[in-house]
Amino acid sequence: GHKLNDARLMVRNLCERLTTKPLFVSDELAHYKRALAEQYHTVVPYERTGQRGRPRKPKVVIDDDLQYCTVHKYRRNGRVVKTNRTVIFGDEVKVKEILEKSPSRTINTAYVERSNASWRLWDSHLTRKCLTFCNSLDFLKAKLAICLLYYNFIRPHASLSYAFNNDEGKKILVPITPAMAAGITDRPLTLEELVTLNCVH
Repeated sequence: GHKLNDARLMVRNLCERLTTKPLFVSDELAHYKRALAEQYHTVVPYERTGQRGRPRKPKVVIDDDLQYCTVHKYRRNGRVVKTNRTVIFGDEVKVKEILEKSPSRTINTAYVERSNASWRLWDSHLTRKCLTFCNSLDFLKAKLAICLLYYNFIRPHASLSYAFNNDEGKKILVPITPAMAAGITDRPLTLEELVTLNCVH
């Protein structure tokens, strides 16, 4: 259905931007597993036996370096009471090694959920169970693009920014945006600069 095609499109779009395979984590929506398997696999044909009959279909082998985990949350009265974390592709040892080098030491969906909360906060058309309907998909995409630009290029993040004391003992805050952390820009940009795209290298 359309949900599977959406997952395929999202995974394909993401993977085209990656230079290495990260640790993929999602909820238990089966479409993500299928989309990742379609993106990262090798088709291995079986050797011919020389016997009559239709040959066996080639075997689909998932890439060894694909690490994909799911998180399932059990809720009671609207509160999470238990969390199950499962390694779908890859192995637990490799996943643990990746987590030890990351800001988060557990398999979780906290980062994407935090991002989703920001998009819903900044664009009411994305809010669940509300009457703010969007009549144009192109308009919705354009608004979301502005939110993403603001989030990555303009808005400093507290988790990335840092402070230091200068020679006079005055505390100086150095604002860092995700684009700065990724080496795309060397300072927070203005909306005017982003629209003209003159200082994004």
